Amino acid sequence: MKHEKSRHEEIHLGTHGEDYGSWMSNPVFYMIGGLLALSVVLAVLSFTVFRLPWLGAVFSVAAAAFLALLCWCGWIRKQYAFGGGGMMERTHQCLLAHLGFDGKGTLLDVGCGSGALSIRAALTWPEAQVTGIDYWGVAYGYGQPMCEKNAASEGVATRCRFQHGDAHQLDFPDDTFDAVVSNYVYHNITGADKQALLRETLRVLKPGGVFALNDDMKPRMYGDMEPLPRICGRPDFRRCGWWIPPRRCSVPSGGRP
Repeated sequence: MKHEKSRHEEIHLGTHGEDYGSWMSNPVFYMIGGLLALSVVLAVLSFTVFRLPWLGAVFSVAAAAFLALLCWCGWIRKQYAFGGGGMMERTHQCLLAHLGFDGKGTLLDVGCGSGALSIRAALTWPEAQVTGIDYWGVAYGYGQPMCEKNAASEGVATRCRFQHGDAHQLDFPDDTFDAVVSNYVYHNITGADKQALLRETLRVLKPGGVFALNDDMKPRMYGDMEPLPRICGRPDFRRCGWWIPPRRCSVPSGGRP
């Protein structure tokens, strides 16, 4: 296990000028910055034009709150950045280290974003063929060209394939992949039944395959997870905190391991 951890830590992305974007998207900064500017303007007008000190005080407090929020967003963005605090890179290292994949066969990354986790998987397992899918909404500015450019720059373009996809209905036959990963994606899919998303993900996983998920596993989002192994017909499926750790579908157990 120590050797496995060391192997994951030796891989560092973004060393050739690749663009992996940021966990905190630019539109978030634009929105908070706009609200900050509006609050400042309204505070000044309240004090100088409207002669309403109490209203000016309210807008001043709002401006201070938006300024604090903007500073926090900037700090957390730097912590998660690949060239900054590296928190996202460590999250990816941990996720793949928990996967238990032998590196042979095919791997699917659901919600690949800028391709960072997919590319790390390809660098970690030189014999694996990796597919990354994403809906690529406009909020983060990610897209297929960005993923493909990053993969080419990291030297894994021949083993990484990226395509538009929807986690509600994956465009793959049953039992397609030997391993599936997803990092902090499902909770962002608003209005979706999270257990239905998991069942759809498990549908494309081969018997004997492995699956690791990192997400905000709040009960109000995912509900009661205990019946899920029985519903999926795979009793070795496990849940632990934020993680649904790797499970080997071909090895049943008598209960929760």
